[in-house]
Amino acid sequence: MGVRELGLPMPVPAAGPAGPLPGRVTIWEVGPRDGLQNEKTVVGLDTKLEFLGRLADAGLRVIEATSFVHPKWVPQLADAEDLLARLDRRPGVAYPVLVPNERGLDRALAAGVESIAVFASATETFAKRNLNASLDGQFAMFDPVVRRASDAGLAVRAYVSMVFGDPWEGRVPVGQVVAACRRLRDMGCAQISLGDTIGVATPGLVTATLTALASAEIGTEALAVHFHDTYGQALANTLAALQSGVSTVDSSAGGLGGCPYAGSATGIESGVDLGALAATSVWLAGRLGRPSPSKAVAALAG
Repeated sequence: MGVRELGLPMPVPAAGPAGPLPGRVTIWEVGPRDGLQNEKTVVGLDTKLEFLGRLADAGLRVIEATSFVHPKWVPQLADAEDLLARLDRRPGVAYPVLVPNERGLDRALAAGVESIAVFASATETFAKRNLNASLDGQFAMFDPVVRRASDAGLAVRAYVSMVFGDPWEGRVPVGQVVAACRRLRDMGCAQISLGDTIGVATPGLVTATLTALASAEIGTEALAVHFHDTYGQALANTLAALQSGVSTVDSSAGGLGGCPYAGSATGIESGVDLGALAATSVWLAGRLGRPSPSKAVAALAG
């Protein structure tokens, strides 16, 4: 007979020796943007606003609210202006948005945002397929966006996709990743999120990449990690990143949109109420008409 059948509370995993870890981790929640953009079910504005409020109530302090990509490409986020106009901004909570180009930046500035993110690629093929630009061309596209945003006092983050592997190009050379991150850092991006877009990273490759970035004078204080759980390695990769000194981890509540559920590592302070976050994930899954894919949510909310 299992724990649930006995009517007992489900325990969380116990802390254990894991090597040196940051004292506190920032969870950068991307579900309202990165997660919802992949959902086929159309999510209404009121539901999105309630989702954002519930995430803030759970203790998340960075919640990526939406994207200013053209509605033709991501219809789910066509209500970006309306969402930000009605958003109940909680004290101490940051609500960054994704912008793809200068037109997107214009919309973001008009909406009064305080921080933005751009979405770059570490590989030529994905840059062409996702951005309709060459590997070099994407930097030319982002340069005026980053410069104008910085001049306006906005914090700028850069996502780098396909860091650990690309479905068309295979394993991505670490030097190529370092070069892309260096260009974004020199451009003025304050933080770079390393994306395991197809979920093929391993702890050893994560450590090697972070070591190479440190040698290029891009330290962990300027880095975040964004892992997908395609092969069940997301938590192991997150631990490797934490042990290397990274203290910002991207998460999508309840595995929304296919991203891994990446709450705080046991024993590390994040300020997030995992019970409340699991309940929020269950609530939104109900709105989407399907169960949450997250094993952690199933355990905590069961």
